[in-house]
Amino acid sequence: MGNQSFKQTVYVNRFTDGTLDPNVEMSYHVKDKGNIIANTTPGCWGPMITPELKGGNEVTQPVFVEGAEVGDAIAIKINSIRVTSVATASGHDQPMEGRFTGDPFVAGICPNCGAKNPKTVVKGIGQGAVRCAECDEDVTPFTFTNAYTMGFNEDRSMGITLNRDAAEKIAHEAKDYMCTPEHSIQNPVVTFAPHDIVGAIARVIPFLGQLGTVPASAFPDSHNAGDFGQFLLDAPHDYKKTVEELEDRTDGHMDINKVRAGAILICPVKVEGGGVYLGDMHAMQGNGEIAGHTTDVAGIVDLSVRVLKDLEVDGPILLPIAEDLPAVAKPYSNEEMEKAEKLREQWGIEKLEESYPLSFVGTGATLNDATQNGLERAAKLLGIEVPEVMNRATITGSIDIGRNPGVVTVTFLVPSDMLRKIRLDQMTRNHYS
Repeated sequence: MGNQSFKQTVYVNRFTDGTLDPNVEMSYHVKDKGNIIANTTPGCWGPMITPELKGGNEVTQPVFVEGAEVGDAIAIKINSIRVTSVATASGHDQPMEGRFTGDPFVAGICPNCGAKNPKTVVKGIGQGAVRCAECDEDVTPFTFTNAYTMGFNEDRSMGITLNRDAAEKIAHEAKDYMCTPEHSIQNPVVTFAPHDIVGAIARVIPFLGQLGTVPASAFPDSHNAGDFGQFLLDAPHDYKKTVEELEDRTDGHMDINKVRAGAILICPVKVEGGGVYLGDMHAMQGNGEIAGHTTDVAGIVDLSVRVLKDLEVDGPILLPIAEDLPAVAKPYSNEEMEKAEKLREQWGIEKLEESYPLSFVGTGATLNDATQNGLERAAKLLGIEVPEVMNRATITGSIDIGRNPGVVTVTFLVPSDMLRKIRLDQMTRNHYS
């Protein structure tokens, strides 16, 4: 592949069919230290009510990064995230029996004509509006239990939940209010016009629920994680996995609210070129995404990418912005270092550690499994034992829930000597200076 095929900046506005497949050739190519600008689709609910899609998110087509080889990592800096949707809807879900085979996110079927991953048309508004294009049957694999429609102010800094009249007005012009990108095929979730919660105020703090690299084997995009991936074990559809095959994942589907503007995410490279993809932008979310879903929005994202040669990581490593760090994991101020220096002299300690925070993403079937996974990933990369990671995460860090049931961050201050061995000392120092 000649250098002429790699661009300094690529503009991404096309999407997958809901799957991440290493056998599909990448059509976007960016230079190492280049930039990716993407117009992302709303995640979760739109794809969930579009059974033609084979995953619960409609993410961007992956980008091949120059020089990225299996066993490397790619550092992705999030320069900016801008919400474009004027309104959205979300809520707690209930799968609709008879409308899927084994997994409503992946294998939708028409309960009348039996079409697999049927194409759909939208007729009217409400939870019965998504119809099979062949036989006109209601085919949405999910409906709401408790849900809301939210409208945003002009600068996308605040949202409020709306009443029935407002929700139905939005539903009739769904794609316009959601600003759905032109090449997206998802049905806009605001079509359902939910209005169970009215007048709630929420701050807009946007982040990416999906950011990562292509897994080593084909995964539905929403299942590229250790918790959602459990649904693929011995599944009755084309994407079934064994426990061993789940290790092919890259954990791009994290729903960690710290993956926002200013943060750096270091991702594993498991296929040539890495295949950087993104999507599932959310307007806001508390830790845990406890309702299962949050405010999916379309938006514009600006990323910078850099290949880190021979840095073999099992899963993502996050450098959050300082504001998002646990209090005990924030880098020390000059005043704090002066106090520590006095303690060093008092107790005759030869040298103080210089340290900077890292957040290791762990995923698994449960939060306990995810925590263990994050601890083990940290220990393996840093060349230390898990008990040392546990101690450091206790006194200089924190275990925080990204998504219930099984995504966490294991955050702690890592000594510069350890960072130097894995060549991350300069990056972390620059990020937190």
